[in-house]
Amino acid sequence: MATGAAGRVPASETSKAPDASGTPADVPDDVPDAVRHALHWFALTAASANVVMQLARLPVGRGVAESKVDSGRIDKHPIKRTRTTLSYVALAWHGTDRERAVLREEVNRSHRPVRSDDSSPVRYNAFDRELQLWVAACLYRGTEDVLTALYGPPSPQVLDTLYRHASRFGTTLQVPADMWPADRAAFEEYWRASLERLEMDKVTRAYLQGLAGMTFLPGPVHRTFGSFHQFVTMGFLPPEFRAELGLPWTDRDQARFDRLLRRAAAANRVMPRALRGFPWNLYLWDARRRIRKGRPLV
Repeated sequence: MATGAAGRVPASETSKAPDASGTPADVPDDVPDAVRHALHWFALTAASANVVMQLARLPVGRGVAESKVDSGRIDKHPIKRTRTTLSYVALAWHGTDRERAVLREEVNRSHRPVRSDDSSPVRYNAFDRELQLWVAACLYRGTEDVLTALYGPPSPQVLDTLYRHASRFGTTLQVPADMWPADRAAFEEYWRASLERLEMDKVTRAYLQGLAGMTFLPGPVHRTFGSFHQFVTMGFLPPEFRAELGLPWTDRDQARFDRLLRRAAAANRVMPRALRGFPWNLYLWDARRRIRKGRPLV
């Protein structure tokens, strides 16, 4: 596909913005609601936990912590990085093939400088497909966890549909379709084996503890919100990741987190659909606008 300098796609070939319900207008009617509306407002509270999960593989963690692409670092440009990440998730989930091709091209451009050099004690390369598969697997697991928290365990049929669709998280990067585990049973085997490869060192652990506590933000912000942000980040982490991160988590914390989930589920039931999909519907609209205007996504 021919694109402009910033990956322009003609307006006639991009998808429409969400309608009044918050649903992308070009999503087929036969797509189950679990897929159509899988990106929820509550997923934002789990976002940092998902980043911790992704970076708990040492090469991924080092690649991010040592990245020389300052414009993509959340500790230096938190607003831009948040927009980039949420736009990626929204467009990977809802985007057309052409839109995702533009997104892939933009991500590739930003990833090219992200590779270890002779001074790095850990070898990494942002184009490593196996590590990209891990990142995609974490995004799928996080999506499933949020759905379960809000609605209870989905049926096997819904989970199968959700899982197949989630392969987009990888194929919008460099992961070929046949690398995505064939079904949910195969995914569980992959996930269990991957948990044996979790590792943080002092550099990545300090980086991720700072992310959890929001210490990279101005003092008044992290003093006001940092404690709660760390609490919800830890709450969404499976035990293996909490152990690597090295921050405290007690039975009392777990009980408090369970109450938070129940309240979120109750609030979700009475929310208008457009609000449930916020801000993902806004970031999807913005990403499509950027493509039409030839503006960078990343």
